[in-house]
Amino acid sequence: QVQLVESGGGSVQPGGSLRLSCKFSGSNFERYTMNWYRQGPGKQRELVAEVSSGGRAYYGNFVKGRFSISRDHAKNEVYLDMNSLEPEDTAVYYCHGGSNSWGQGTQVTVSS
Repeated sequence: QVQLVESGGGSVQPGGSLRLSCKFSGSNFERYTMNWYRQGPGKQRELVAEVSSGGRAYYGNFVKGRFSISRDHAKNEVYLDMNSLEPEDTAVYYCHGGSNSWGQGTQVTVSS
């Protein structure tokens, strides 16, 4: 059974940066596509970024080159590096993958 645990959220000012991490517990991490989703206040959950088992990345249109997803197969972790953060990026960020498993989420707040 897969378990996902996110970390790295917090409060930053506009223009700031954060790195989110997702620890994958279970088997065959290297075989799964892994995703970051987010859900802002009053909004639907949306896909932020996706990384395939081979490292190919896909991003939501709103990312506009500001975020980067990566994975470390030795550590069973997925990362989301976020730069040039905007207030509109305020949301709970969720890790997803491994047979439709979800993490508990980590709060990101961008405010001056």
